Amino acid sequence: MLLYAAHCNFFESKEEQAYIFSKVDKKTFHRIHTEVVVDSDENNLNKIQQYVSENKFNQKEKDDLIRDIKNVFFADGSVDVIEKKVFHLLKKIID
Repeated sequence: MLLYAAHCNFFESKEEQAYIFSKVDKKTFHRIHTEVVVDSDENNLNKIQQYVSENKFNQKEKDDLIRDIKNVFFADGSVDVIEKKVFHLLKKIID
């Protein structure tokens, strides 16, 4: 989810990448990054929905995930229109 969030505007800043690296190892980052870049938005969102559905997050975990997504978007100091729209979409999927 974090990589999808970072890549939603087709540009991942170094700050966004650094934040994600604080959450996952480099091998996982690169494996998922390739999937996010190659897959369509529809496929990425379907995978995210499936992940959320299968993992049955409790409210604290959902809140933490939403916070992490916000932190990715704010990592470079600005949030563009695409990022705002994607945040609301991901929040709806998580809630």
